[in-house]
Amino acid sequence: MDLQLKDKIAVITGGSVGIGLAVAKGLAEEGVHLVLCARDQQRLDEEAANIAKNYGVEVSGIKADVSKADDIQELVTQICNKYQGIDILINNAGVGSNEKIMDAPDEKWQYYWDLHVMAAVRLSRALIPLMKNQGGGVILNNSSICAKQPLYYEPIYNTTKAALSMFSKCLAEEAIPFNIRVNTINPGLIMTPDW
Repeated sequence: MDLQLKDKIAVITGGSVGIGLAVAKGLAEEGVHLVLCARDQQRLDEEAANIAKNYGVEVSGIKADVSKADDIQELVTQICNKYQGIDILINNAGVGSNEKIMDAPDEKWQYYWDLHVMAAVRLSRALIPLMKNQGGGVILNNSSICAKQPLYYEPIYNTTKAALSMFSKCLAEEAIPFNIRVNTINPGLIMTPDW
């Protein structure tokens, strides 16, 4: 299938495993060049090499923990040093939680807020100017069905994913004048290595 994406450039967080890796392969099959971001450099290097070999696209693997503002800034610096513009941002990095509201410390709440919400905020703010350089783009935020129907054992995940969905709606209003579309997907349970 030709989705007319050949030679577009996509940044994918959480791009070395699970949903992010599957999305990366799907985009590579369409001829999209990739910047994959994750915390494990060895796995990033392996997957980037495999995708480049199998699909004939350019793939960069950049180590970053997107729950940390400094790591995001370094990621953005590396992207800007290599590309004048990007076309697609997929905010996919995330992980489930397991706690009770009454027992979860503030630090755990803050970590998930930074990972699920602030990573998307920071990357969107930093990369929208590069999308403007291309005449527009797409931001896709990977939320969760838990944003609509919470699971009892992960209230922090449920809450932060709901916030990500609302952030996406707000950003969509701001970005559309620049021909930048913002969408959210809400997958259910997916069999990834985390399970």
